[in-house]
Amino acid sequence: MHERWLTDFTQYIRFEKRYSRHTLLAYQKDISSFFEFLFTTFSFDDPKEVAHFHIRTWLAQLKDNKQLARTINRKISSLTSFYKYLLRQGLVDKNPVRQLHAMRMPERLPAYLKETETEELLQEVQFDEGFKGFTDRLICDILYQAGLRRSELIQLKEADIEWSLHQLRILGKGNKERLLPVSDELLKDIREYISEKKRTIEHCDRKHLLVLDSGRPLYAGYVYRIVNRYLSGLTTLPKKSPHILRHTFATHLLNNGANIQAIKDLLGHSSLAATQIYTHNNIDKLKEIHKLSHPRG
Repeated sequence: MHERWLTDFTQYIRFEKRYSRHTLLAYQKDISSFFEFLFTTFSFDDPKEVAHFHIRTWLAQLKDNKQLARTINRKISSLTSFYKYLLRQGLVDKNPVRQLHAMRMPERLPAYLKETETEELLQEVQFDEGFKGFTDRLICDILYQAGLRRSELIQLKEADIEWSLHQLRILGKGNKERLLPVSDELLKDIREYISEKKRTIEHCDRKHLLVLDSGRPLYAGYVYRIVNRYLSGLTTLPKKSPHILRHTFATHLLNNGANIQAIKDLLGHSSLAATQIYTHNNIDKLKEIHKLSHPRG
């Protein structure tokens, strides 16, 4: 029974909630794994018979298997959404997940580049010659100047550039669209890049903005390798992923006086809580300034 209901639920979050394919697969995997556990451990898999005790036993097993708190919380969230759907459809009369609480997450402050390091990256670093180097530099430039996720950069299309309004139209998580202002200098570089792409690559993807020198669209592994390569030469941060440039974008905005709500909108966060992690870095900076500058610091 749960398989048919899971199929209906998946269709609901795909077409009505418009969740991404990645989210759909995660929900399906989490919910299916719970009902597999239920059948193996308790010899039934009817969603109507599930009680609070059954879910707590599943979560205890996940913890015993050294699953991370983040992973367990995602599984709780998946099961919660599934049962909320079943309740609305009148398929069950109770939500056994309602009494559960998410596990406490270890606090991790986002790592970011110093402003001098980003200046070095975009002004002094020597990228490869030719079209490939142009692409690699623009990857780093757009990630930092627009604060994009890696997937958003890969999906960015020429048609998403609103030249007269000086902004990019970005399709983010959950197919939510947002508009990002960009500088005249970045727009100029993008315009030159498009011209160079048309001039040098005969068989080229004309839809996506950034492409490989073969003409095919970028892919996630390529973007990671490029960013990791160039960040490795200028920072000692343990992580050197594309997301570091997104963290840097947000942190530099906050450090220079940007409103936290505005940063939330620029990043495409669904809630302010996701953006508030950057205030911790800002407070650390204020403490440092106070210590160095105040007579009794």
